[in-house]
Amino acid sequence: MTDLWSERAEAYRTSETHASGDDLDLVVEWCAPGPGVTVLDVATGGGHVARRLREAGATVVTTDPAPGMQADTTAPAEDLPFADGSFDAVACRIAAHHFADVAGAVKEMARVARDRVVVCDNVFVSETSEEADRLRDPSHVRNYSAPEWHSFCELAGLRVVDERHFLRDTDLADWLARVNCTGETADRVRELLGDRVADGRLGLPTVVLKAAK
Repeated sequence: MTDLWSERAEAYRTSETHASGDDLDLVVEWCAPGPGVTVLDVATGGGHVARRLREAGATVVTTDPAPGMQADTTAPAEDLPFADGSFDAVACRIAAHHFADVAGAVKEMARVARDRVVVCDNVFVSETSEEADRLRDPSHVRNYSAPEWHSFCELAGLRVVDERHFLRDTDLADWLARVNCTGETADRVRELLGDRVADGRLGLPTVVLKAAK
């Protein structure tokens, strides 16, 4: 999977849906960036969270399991190579649905955070939609509901203090092309998504949670 994501790196750096959005704005805001604030960006991907945080004056360290993503440290979210309480805040945006052990990853993020963890990810819609996600991208593990996210945070010793929901409007053709999903496979994904697609656009339900230690 790491080599696969290295191959996809440029597509994620230039992805409009990853580079902008109200959810990205909120992740940055809830990390409370500024001079003297340290933030760990987990599974940084195209680096959009880190870029925005640095622009706001924070000191940011990035991690990603894929070397091609060119993070500061190559590491999975489930095994972060940092001491307890190394960062004021830890952020993770639109990545956790790929984690092999999402509960373990949240525990690791909580461990290295001094104050708060901010997580943003797609939300579970239905088993049919999960099938579409896995068919489009076999590295997809699962989207989770907001209550499941609350459970992950509670198990990690975190308390959810705020939660917002968004519908990220995404170009379907771009969404498929980003992971090279074409031909009959793409046709089947469209069929499975059904009325979630309108005028070539796909709505991606998304949750952002701020959890305190």
